[in-house]
Amino acid sequence: MNFKMDDVLSVILGGGKGTRLYPLTRYRAKPAVPIAGKFRLIDIPISNSLNSGIRKNYLLTQFNNHSLHRHVNDTYQFGPFSKGFVDILAAQQTNANKDWYQGTADAVRQNSHFISNANTEYTLILSGDHLYRMDYRQLADYHIEKKADVTICVKPVSAKEATGFGILKVNSKGKIIKFIEKPKEAMLPEIMSPGLPEKTPFLASMGIYFYNTEKLLQNLYSIQKEDFGKHIIPEILEDHEVYAYEFNGYWKDIGTIESFFTANLELANVNPPFNFYDEKLPFYTRPRFLPGSKIKNSHIDRALISDGSYINNAEIKHAVIGLRSRIGKNTKISNSIIMGYDYYEKNEEKESIPLGLGENCIIDYAIIDKNVRIGNNVKIINKRKIQDAEEDSYYIKEGIVVIPKHTVIPDDTII
Repeated sequence: MNFKMDDVLSVILGGGKGTRLYPLTRYRAKPAVPIAGKFRLIDIPISNSLNSGIRKNYLLTQFNNHSLHRHVNDTYQFGPFSKGFVDILAAQQTNANKDWYQGTADAVRQNSHFISNANTEYTLILSGDHLYRMDYRQLADYHIEKKADVTICVKPVSAKEATGFGILKVNSKGKIIKFIEKPKEAMLPEIMSPGLPEKTPFLASMGIYFYNTEKLLQNLYSIQKEDFGKHIIPEILEDHEVYAYEFNGYWKDIGTIESFFTANLELANVNPPFNFYDEKLPFYTRPRFLPGSKIKNSHIDRALISDGSYINNAEIKHAVIGLRSRIGKNTKISNSIIMGYDYYEKNEEKESIPLGLGENCIIDYAIIDKNVRIGNNVKIINKRKIQDAEEDSYYIKEGIVVIPKHTVIPDDTII
């Protein structure tokens, strides 16, 4: 590498309304959704950037962004002797732009003057809702080696998965010659790339774009359209050097309740497909200075237990238990995510149903969002095996029961 990563600016897209993750996005932006007990989704791209030596970072936000802003401001503070920053660029009305962000490209376009003022040779565009670990220095090396204008990170996928992604076709040198956003099944045979495994013969865009900054700004102003995948990338293939960088590590788009649920529970396995701990490339999050968890006379199998929790005579099997969780006597939790609590409840402030899970409860195949109060003898088990439903106190998405943030579930309730 003959350049420093100081010449790279990362621009992280804070996501849209996150409708497919609702109700987890009722009160928060998608990148602010907790994951693995103590982290937030936004910690993934920011940590990857910092670990790759990128010190200039912009986060573009729009919907339900208060908790996201608070988390980023509390977590990513650089010292006075550092030139690094993680700056939040919230959508705003200006003399030049009267509208909200209309898409990925439009969001970057509306902040192009910040990108220009950062004065970096390269701009890395990232998504705020993916789970993966990547050293972007290797991506930068590849981009420079190919003398590319744009390099897109790609992941081999199966035919079944291909219809949900932007799929691109490359030639033998790795140059992209065709790009179709969420192709129909009939289109798939014409966009297979050479040299891929039989089970995963398609290259899916990961939504990660490594751009020459000059080319990026030119594209944004010459092509006045909303999205990179739908509009910008397909239009520049003929007259730009656009290459694919194949990534073979773990990567998951946390875009639906099912994908969020699966990704979290996989982390609780003995040998998970993705590990949050790596001594050289760790993930960062806000330090909370909580005490260790207390566990009394309980049976726990394949679980992540976060800081500051109290578990009393409970049974937990294949679950993620978030910060400050309180789990009462004889409660059984299986195949579930308990997101935890933002604060401890003082004795004098306790309501009839305190924060946490009460006694003699059964929680199975469920997501319990933050600050939920669950009484005694409650069963959240999707008793009628419903696939999708919407009620006042719960939702069912793809068979998974989701209890929204701040909900109160009375004693003896059966869901």
